Amino acid sequence: MYDENELVRLAAEDDIGAFEKLVALYEKRVYTMALRMTGNPDDAFDISQEAFIRVHRSIKGFKGDSKFSTWIYRIVSNLCIDFNRKQKRIKQVPLERDDEDEPFKITITDSRFEPERNLERSEVLSAINRALSTLSDEHREVFILRELNGLSYAEIAEVKMIEVGTVKSRLFRARENMRKALLESGNFPEF
Repeated sequence: MYDENELVRLAAEDDIGAFEKLVALYEKRVYTMALRMTGNPDDAFDISQEAFIRVHRSIKGFKGDSKFSTWIYRIVSNLCIDFNRKQKRIKQVPLERDDEDEPFKITITDSRFEPERNLERSEVLSAINRALSTLSDEHREVFILRELNGLSYAEIAEVKMIEVGTVKSRLFRARENMRKALLESGNFPEF
């Protein structure tokens, strides 16, 4: 069993099997990030495919100065930003997670037989999605990278190629705007 650094090295030497293992390691995370940034499964799939094509073309130039995950998140991030600029529309970002290996987890009890709770949960998720859609692209992206993908401030700074202080500032503003939007929706009390 190879570690990630070894897989990257082998993939850079045109080892297709190693590249396939890297794809298998990252495909869900890449797709999930693209889905959250675009709000559309088809667009997220296309961006994921383009991201792996770019990784394959550029892996020989990957120097390892940052973690491989940071590098691939930067590629996905840039593709999503370009896509959203082309679309020029605000998208909702789904909050649901398909990948159990991700650091962000929501535990929800089985409420299949409690229609009131299902309605309440649906309303809360809708309110959160609406609040996310009010954020600017740069604030939404930093929020998603931190709160949903679990990246550190330093990792986000690497992905976005900005200062850690800028990450903290954007994250603060994103959280503030989320809080305000959720309060205005009337679904969440002020603490």
